[in-house]
Amino acid sequence: MKRSKILKVARWLAVLALLVGLFAIVLILNSDRSARKAAEGKLFDEAAEVPETSVGLVFGCSKTFQGRQNLYFMHRIAAAVGLWEAGKVKCFIVSGDNHAHDYNEPQDMKDAMVEKGVPADKIVCDYAGLRTLDSVVRAKEIFGVEKVVLISQQFHNERAAYLAASIGLEVVGLNAQAVGGPSAKANARREKLARVKMWLDVNVLKTEPKFLGEKEELPL
Repeated sequence: MKRSKILKVARWLAVLALLVGLFAIVLILNSDRSARKAAEGKLFDEAAEVPETSVGLVFGCSKTFQGRQNLYFMHRIAAAVGLWEAGKVKCFIVSGDNHAHDYNEPQDMKDAMVEKGVPADKIVCDYAGLRTLDSVVRAKEIFGVEKVVLISQQFHNERAAYLAASIGLEVVGLNAQAVGGPSAKANARREKLARVKMWLDVNVLKTEPKFLGEKEELPL
């Protein structure tokens, strides 16, 4: 190939790389803005501020991380218990992953909440909350919820609020205490990609939950 043709191809590749990079930046920024806007005015930092709502939706995560207690888990449990003690909800859906015999996020959350004083018969486990999208859609389609309190850290609640808005599910949210340190920085990087996936799932891929199934009643 002649040198002039090589240079021409190189220039086109450079332009293409630039366009792809710009598109990625715009997509990341738009996804982040969309999540923040969806949650605007709906999230609260104190249980006393949350409007009374029949159902709380607690998002699952592992109870341990690198052999230690997972602060994300602990703070979500504390937020849920605070809502119950403040009389803001009548029952909870604890939604998470149960992909292995020895890994059960919903049951771990339920056990922790019962230990803190929430009645066991007021907590329903959703074992098919494999992703935030699944948890949100199943709250409406399987459990018949029309309005729910999102219970997780703020970054997660914002993303869940966007997903909820896309299916017409009304939400408010209680922000569990944030987590600092190196794990929080790594999580912030992952969250950027999670928000892009959120936007693509709703607007491009039209993603559905992996499992739906029969409807279930809540102990209201």
